[in-house]
Amino acid sequence: MGGAAALLASTQVMAQSADPKPWQLNMGRGVTTSAQHAYDAHMLALWVCVVIGVLVFGAMAVAMFRFRKSRGVTAAQFSHNTTAEIIWTVVPIVILVLMAVPATQKLIAMYDTRDSEMTVKVTGVQWMWKYEYLGENVVLTSRLDRESDRLRQSRDTTRAELDAHGHYLLDVDNQLVLPTNTKIRFVVTADDVIHSWWVPAFGWKQDAIPGLVNEAWTEILEPGVYRGQCAELCGKDHGFMPIVVRAVPPAEFQTWLAAEKAKSAPAIPAPGEPGPADAAPAPSPDAAPAEAAASATQTPSAPAASAAG
Repeated sequence: MGGAAALLASTQVMAQSADPKPWQLNMGRGVTTSAQHAYDAHMLALWVCVVIGVLVFGAMAVAMFRFRKSRGVTAAQFSHNTTAEIIWTVVPIVILVLMAVPATQKLIAMYDTRDSEMTVKVTGVQWMWKYEYLGENVVLTSRLDRESDRLRQSRDTTRAELDAHGHYLLDVDNQLVLPTNTKIRFVVTADDVIHSWWVPAFGWKQDAIPGLVNEAWTEILEPGVYRGQCAELCGKDHGFMPIVVRAVPPAEFQTWLAAEKAKSAPAIPAPGEPGPADAAPAPSPDAAPAEAAASATQTPSAPAASAAG
């Protein structure tokens, strides 16, 4: 128990690196391949904008201070310059094309679910999530944990109680457990209204629409506990529909999966104990009178047989 508690504590600490921080100025890098693709595209665009901004505002500063009227500079008397107009038209086009090529490659990769190693079906239900590990016969229902639900509905709840709970409104009764360094395909749908499955550290969100199956994938690179919420207004308890994903190494995931399979497996009778198929069928109520009548008709024949002998 001590080792399991230590592991859970360590994964929770690691997960904090993916959570937003107060006064955070940049977007998070995330913990999945998709999130890092988005981060790389963002940083490329950011540095291009920084370079353009430095050049433009630098040129403005030089023009305003070096060629100001107080220094006796006379402004040029022209209204058009064909060469300048060609340059400031062609250069932005070239920059946009150079930015579009890697961005398009990363966008295509974010929607490519081929070569996935496992598939999880996510179903949004008012107001909880159902997870099915396809092909493994393991199904989980995940909803807001009971303590958060009690605190939110009690008029006597204090700030101290909320702070003591830790992840108030962001905890669930059953976490979605996934392996790290594994390409996981998600198929996302809903039973009633539109929901949206969103874990910010994964770098994507996917709408869950009744009658429609959407696809997504992830590959979690760091073990940890990652939290999210439904991102589509889905009714009065929309704000109480959290998502908690616990990412563990593949070997630990296989151990957890085997334990979940054992829970849903049919019970095996002990040696020497009759199984359900071997148990003698109980006599029906109609059979008892018939057996009694048969024994009654056979009883007088016994003396007759003796007399004949």
